[in-house]
Amino acid sequence: MSLSVFDIFKIGIGPSSSHTMGPMRAAREFLLGLERDGLLDSVDSVTARLYGSLALTGLGHGTDQAILMGLTGADPESVDPDTIAPTLQRIRSSGRIELLGRREIPFVEREHLLLLRAERLPQHPNGMRFTATAGGSPVREEEYYSIGGGFIVRAGEDQAREASTRAAAPYPFASGRELLALCRENGLEIFELVLANERAWASEASVRAGVMRIWEVMQACVTRGFHQTGVLPGPLKVRRRAPKLYRQLTESGGARPLEALDWVDAFALAVNEENAAGGRVVTAPTNGAAGIVPAVLHYYRRFEPGASDDGVLRFLLTAAAIGMLYKQNASISGAEMGCQGEVGVACSMAAGGLVAALQGSNEQVENAAEIGMEHNLGLTCDPVGGLVQIPCIERNAMGAVKAINAAYLALRGDGSHKVSLDHVIITMRQTGEDMSTIYKETSQGGLAVNVTEC
Repeated sequence: MSLSVFDIFKIGIGPSSSHTMGPMRAAREFLLGLERDGLLDSVDSVTARLYGSLALTGLGHGTDQAILMGLTGADPESVDPDTIAPTLQRIRSSGRIELLGRREIPFVEREHLLLLRAERLPQHPNGMRFTATAGGSPVREEEYYSIGGGFIVRAGEDQAREASTRAAAPYPFASGRELLALCRENGLEIFELVLANERAWASEASVRAGVMRIWEVMQACVTRGFHQTGVLPGPLKVRRRAPKLYRQLTESGGARPLEALDWVDAFALAVNEENAAGGRVVTAPTNGAAGIVPAVLHYYRRFEPGASDDGVLRFLLTAAAIGMLYKQNASISGAEMGCQGEVGVACSMAAGGLVAALQGSNEQVENAAEIGMEHNLGLTCDPVGGLVQIPCIERNAMGAVKAINAAYLALRGDGSHKVSLDHVIITMRQTGEDMSTIYKETSQGGLAVNVTEC
């Protein structure tokens, strides 16, 4: 598996990388396959069936909307969020959909988009089955799985296509131990090793520009989150808090003890409120945890003397390396690991990234990443009402603060510690496997059943 920085950090839309971005990509890919094989023009019906976590929390996570948009040809990275509502309105009012924006066929959700809550496909909790018919007979049926972070695989595949088709990286690593050893042997910092791997697939200038583009989208998301008002979509009627907090902080007129942490909270809330509203975000490594890395990066740029774009590059490349380790050795899917696989991983990535930006050693980076996860082990995913709002939005603020603390704890040491990052990743995977499914993005346990939706 050759993972890229741009697999870990994907530009997309909210509210969920696994329940929105993945299904949108899967629906689009299914139709593109029909088009490539010359079958699309004969199709008169498409049915999508959702299983497991997608069926249980799909309506709250926008999976139904994502499927419809994917069938029209929309891609999460390029679709304009402002076009989604009117497109959905046209489909639902007319009972017809334009496949890939070209071929119009009947489409009624209660008949063509089925949520099979009591069933699960074998490979992953986030399963989908698409069926296309022509003249009343099936012409193709395929199963897809949304495995977290916007990654999708077809039935029988064990890794996403974008990671399996690249040329081998010059410095492949499958564990934190291997990563540190490669850095020592070649005299490289972690971010330099990641950059060298990326140069196997693109020019250095292109990689640097791509990373800074990720940072630009993160900044734009925070800015938009600071200036939107009102309540978030859905029955919970959650009011946006970031705009008020931003206004209070900008009008306070001077530094107060812990004001920096107030800003971190504001940055994280802004991103995840935008995510909950279906806005443009960056998976980091998922949408549900999208606020942690940007919040810590904003903290670095605003409060650390000497902060620079070079530090941002170091941060994001290093954080991506940490995310790759979790992706390869455990999972970044809340439906598999609970929220430890989303907020916990993001906290670990942000902690290590901040140490790198502050010129810490590779060993201190690894230590910070380990601390960031160690104290998120067992974190459940129990979204109230199946919405990526409570406790998800606030949880990102807490995760960002925890990441900063983890980074400084590591910087005060020499990098030596008893529990390695590899140990904690293995433990996270084992914990996720042992965790009851009611705590893994099904809204069947925890806060989801103990908090009323009014």
